[in-house]
Amino acid sequence: MSAGVHERSGELGLIAILIAVSAVNPLAINIVVPAMPSIMTDLAADVTSVQLVLSAYLIATAVAQLGLGPLSDRYGRRPVLIAGLSVYIAAGAACVFAQSIEMLVTLRFIQGAGGCAGIALSRAIVRDRYDREQSASILGYVTMGFAVAPMVGPLIGGLIDDNFGWRAIFTFLATVGTAVVALTWIALPETRPSGGVTGRSASMLASFAALVRIPAFWAYALASAFATAVFFCFLGGTPFIATGMLGMSSTAFGLYFIFVAGSFIVGNYLSGRYARHVGLITMMLAGALILLISVTGMAIVFAAQWIAPITLFAPVYAVGFANGLVLPSAIAGSVSVRPDLAGAASGLGGAMQIGFGAIATVVVGLILGATGSALALALLMVGLAIAALLCVVWARAAVD
Repeated sequence: MSAGVHERSGELGLIAILIAVSAVNPLAINIVVPAMPSIMTDLAADVTSVQLVLSAYLIATAVAQLGLGPLSDRYGRRPVLIAGLSVYIAAGAACVFAQSIEMLVTLRFIQGAGGCAGIALSRAIVRDRYDREQSASILGYVTMGFAVAPMVGPLIGGLIDDNFGWRAIFTFLATVGTAVVALTWIALPETRPSGGVTGRSASMLASFAALVRIPAFWAYALASAFATAVFFCFLGGTPFIATGMLGMSSTAFGLYFIFVAGSFIVGNYLSGRYARHVGLITMMLAGALILLISVTGMAIVFAAQWIAPITLFAPVYAVGFANGLVLPSAIAGSVSVRPDLAGAASGLGGAMQIGFGAIATVVVGLILGATGSALALALLMVGLAIAALLCVVWARAAVD
C-alpha cells in the first residue's frame, strides 16, 4: 500500500514539475502586451518595432526547438533543460536593463530560444517515462500549463506595469524561471534511455533525416500543426473583429477569452483521463471532427451576417476543447515513432506547431487587411481544420 502511494506521489510530483517547466515559455509570450505602450514611450520606439518584442520571441521559440531536441537525445534531458532555462533567466534579467528597442528585441529572441527548452523537453521526458498511450494521457495534463500561462500572462503583465513599470515584468519572469530551475535541479531525474544516441547518429541533421522518412511522424506532427494553426488564426484575427466590428472593450474581450483557455483545459483533462483507454487515433479523430464542425458553424453564421460576440467566441470555445483532444495524442504519437529520437521528434514537431501558428497569424493579417471580412477568417479556419482531419486519417492509415 505504502509503496503504491509513494509511487503515485512521485508520478504526481513529476507531472507538477513538467507543468511548471512547460509553462515558463508560454507565460513570457504575451505578458508584455499590456506594457507595449510603456515600452514604446520609454525606449522612444515605434509600433512596428515594439511588435518585434513578440514576434522575435515566437520565432526563437520555433527555431530553437530544432536544436534542443537532438541535443537532449545526445547529452540528456536534464542538462539541456537546465541550460536552456538558465539562458532564459539570464536574458530576462538583462531585459530589465535594456536601453534601446533593438537591445530588448535581441534579448527577447535569446529569452525565447532558452525558454523553449521547457516545451520541447517536457514532451520528450513524458515519452521517456511512459508508453505511447500513457504519454497521451500524461501530456493531456502537462499541456494545461502551456494553455493557462499565456491566458493569465496579460493580466499579470498589466498589473505589474501599472504598479511597478514594464521592466519589473522581466524581473518577475526571471524570478519565476529561477524557481523552476531550482525545482528541476532538485527533483527532476534524468529520463533519457540509458545509452541514448551518440556520435554521428546524434547529429541534428541525421536525427531529422531519420524522422522525415517515417510517414507516421509527418501525419502526427502535421495534425498537431494544422490544429494549432486554427487556434492561431483566432488569436490573430479576433482582436480586429472584436474591436473593429463589434466595438468590444479590452476588458470584455479578455473576459470572453478566458473561457477559451477553460475549454482547452477541459479537453486536455479528458485526454488525460481517457486517451490510454480509447487510443490516440480515436481521441484525435473526435477532436478533429469537433474542430471542423465548430469552424464550419462559424462560417455559416458569418455568411448569414450574424456577427456578434457569442457567434465569434462560442465556436472557438469548441476549437479550444477540440485541440485539447487532438494535441496531446498527436504529440504523443509524433514522439513515439522513434523513442530513441524522442527529443528530436519533440523539437521538430514543436517547431512545426509554433511555425504553422506564426504563419497563420501573418496570413490572417493579410486576409483581413485586404478584405476586412470575418467570413474570410472563418473560411481559412475551415480549410485548416479539413487539413487537420485529413492528417488524422493519414495517421490512422500509417500506423495500421
